[in-house]
Amino acid sequence: MPSFELIPLQEAQRQSSLTGKRGAIMQEYLGYVDRLESGSAGKLTIGDGETSAAIKRRLGAASKLSGKELVVKRVKDDIYFWEAEPKRRRGRPRKNPA
Repeated sequence: MPSFELIPLQEAQRQSSLTGKRGAIMQEYLGYVDRLESGSAGKLTIGDGETSAAIKRRLGAASKLSGKELVVKRVKDDIYFWEAEPKRRRGRPRKNPA
């Protein structure tokens, strides 16, 4: 008889989308994103056989799966990324904040 347990929806979506060779690569990038702390940035150097576009695309997919918003910038053969600051509202602040 199978065993049953309840898990968060985000965890189920994360595990079901990470299968095969692509899943192994995505697990690696999820590790990079999860290690980011507030006020820190990550740096990836483009290796042989990789393109900056592929690395940026993988970082974007990993950040979406982890629920974080990243800023990704390329400088020569390096990709820098950090967690984006929350956006502030534009315009004049309200008189009576609710």
